[in-house]
Amino acid sequence: MTSEVKDDLRYGAVPWARFHHSCGSGGDVPALLEEVRLGDDEASGRALGRLWNRVCHQGGTSASGALAVPFLIRIALAYPRHRAALLRLVGAVARRPHFGDGSRAGLLRAGEPAGSIRIEPSGYQGTWSIEAARQAVAADANLLCFLLDDPEPAVRQAAAYALAAALPPPGDAPGALYARLAGESDPATRACVVLAIGQLAWEERDPTAVAQLREWWQAPSQPTDVRVSAALAWLCLVADPVPAELDTLLDTAVTDELTALLAPVPWLRDAQDGAKDNGLLVCLTQMRNPDDFPWLTGG
Repeated sequence: MTSEVKDDLRYGAVPWARFHHSCGSGGDVPALLEEVRLGDDEASGRALGRLWNRVCHQGGTSASGALAVPFLIRIALAYPRHRAALLRLVGAVARRPHFGDGSRAGLLRAGEPAGSIRIEPSGYQGTWSIEAARQAVAADANLLCFLLDDPEPAVRQAAAYALAAALPPPGDAPGALYARLAGESDPATRACVVLAIGQLAWEERDPTAVAQLREWWQAPSQPTDVRVSAALAWLCLVADPVPAELDTLLDTAVTDELTALLAPVPWLRDAQDGAKDNGLLVCLTQMRNPDDFPWLTGG
C-alpha cells in the first residue's frame, strides 16, 4: 500500500472485496471508516462499534482489519474524536486473540505461535492477517510515536498498545517509549509504556530490555506502577523462577488501589476477558501458579 493511498485515504485502491468478511450486512469497511471519520457524534459512534465487530470479531483479526490499520491510524491522528478507541482497535487487530491468557508465555505474545493454524471468517489463515497488521503498524510507527505525546492519557495508553505490536525491528519505537516514560505522570500510562517496551523486546528477548526491566522492578525509587508492570514484562521475557524478592514485592505492592489505577491498561483488560478478578490479579495468579493453568501455553 503506497503512502499516497494511505495518506489520502484512497479506500478504492484497496481490494477489499477479495476478503469476504470485509463486506456484507452492516456495511463494508470503507463505508464504516468514512462514517467514523465524518459522521455526527451518534452516527460515528455506531459506525465505530460496527467497524470493530467487522474487522476484529470476537477478538479475532481479519484480513480486512490488517488492510484497515493504516487508515485507522490516520483517522485517529487527524480527528481527536474516538482517537483512543481507534488506536485500541489497531492494537487489537495486530495482536492474537488472548481470551484471558495473562501467562508468562502469553501476555506479551503478539503473533500466533509457530505452526499454529487459525482460520478467519474470510477463509484465510489468521496468522497471515496478524502478521500483515503488524507489518502495517511497523510501517507507520512514526505516527504512533507522535501520538505518545497526546494530551489525553487514554490516547497515550492506546498508542503504546498499538505501537507494541509492530513487527520487529521496530525502528525508533523503543527510544520513543523510553522518552515517554521519562516524562509520564499518569500511572496507567506508565504501565502501558513499560509493557510496550517489554512486548517489543519479547520475540528476540532483547538483553538490554531484559536488564532494564529487572532494574526497574528492583528499584525502590521507581513508582509502584512502574515496578509492578516491569515485573510482569520481565517475567514474560525470562525463564527464571520467580525470585523471592519479586514475590515479596508483588505481595506488598499489589493493593486494591494499584489494581484500580491499572484497570485501563489494555494488556490487563485482555487478560481479564470477562473474568471476575481484575486483569492484574489474573496475570499474577497465572504467572505465579502456572501449574494451575496447564492449558495456557501462549498458544
